[in-house]
Amino acid sequence: MERGMLGVLPRTPRLEDESYLDVMESVRNFAIREMFPRVAEQAASVVDRGPIPLRTLAAQADRLPLVGTWKRLMVSQQQRTWQKIRQSLHAEAATHLAALDAAAAVRPDRLHIRPDFVVPRYATLDIHLQPGGYVGDELAGLMFHHGTKVFYQGDNDQDQLHRQVVDMVRLPADGQVRRALDVACSIGQCTTALKQRLPEAEVWGLDVSAPLLRYAHKRAVDLDIDVHFVQALAEDTGLGGGEFDTVLVYILFHEVPEQLFAPILAELFRLLRPGGTLTIVDAPPGHDLPVGNRLWLEFDSRYNCEPYSLAFVACDLPALLHEAGFDRIESGPTPTYLHCTTAIRPAAGSR
Repeated sequence: MERGMLGVLPRTPRLEDESYLDVMESVRNFAIREMFPRVAEQAASVVDRGPIPLRTLAAQADRLPLVGTWKRLMVSQQQRTWQKIRQSLHAEAATHLAALDAAAAVRPDRLHIRPDFVVPRYATLDIHLQPGGYVGDELAGLMFHHGTKVFYQGDNDQDQLHRQVVDMVRLPADGQVRRALDVACSIGQCTTALKQRLPEAEVWGLDVSAPLLRYAHKRAVDLDIDVHFVQALAEDTGLGGGEFDTVLVYILFHEVPEQLFAPILAELFRLLRPGGTLTIVDAPPGHDLPVGNRLWLEFDSRYNCEPYSLAFVACDLPALLHEAGFDRIESGPTPTYLHCTTAIRPAAGSR
């Protein structure tokens, strides 16, 4: 049933669901804010010093009982969260699907789902243990929103983290932003935030998942924010070259295979006009991270269905951007765990 909104966050179908997810959020907060600092401290005391492989680091740290307990708690909390919200939503699946259809009918010119689109195999995994992943369940968008409320530990209930990411977006030096693109937009939280930051611009969100995009569109309709959503590959968008003034890519690269890094960057370069800007917010480079953070990366890869993340944190992103043709590349930490890298497509004749 519809239980209204808490700001921009839809309430769960039942109060019992809401209470259950609150408990899971508390468990996650305990595991991350209370347990993990101790895990990191203890792991640092037993792991060999120096740049050892992550699998070796994890094997050494696993000798500590607290490490195994922390891993089990993190995995079980995720599994229980997804199981609960999926059961609840599917109990009223027809109602939720009808709401998505109704929203699609409101602004059909703003939702561009491709009937012949083939989802690549790399995008079909159960990322973050979400059942069916982002593409294998018609209600994946609603599931994602409720599940990531817990994943973000209550810190993003009003899209505040996505607005923070959008604030990092570097705009072109000439100040001209007619079109902006949010790549791998999922349920469109950065897409709508981009439109709010750039109200005069035409803003697009792009993703491989039709279920996520359908929910993103419904969300935008409910918020009365006018944006486009299109189903496409980041490495082959089908959009016009040079049509965008700025592009944002939030937490995409650690979820795609390494062989796609260069093709995606080449496509983003093609989409930007000369002087256009690219902002990438994703996992930090792994070579200089403390033991605890490196242990978390290994855990995420092995137990949280993030099989591509280790290749991304090991890559030289600034070098890949240079190879793709970008200029004036800057990279550094954000107020969160993530890293922000910005780059500019050079003006014609400037290189």
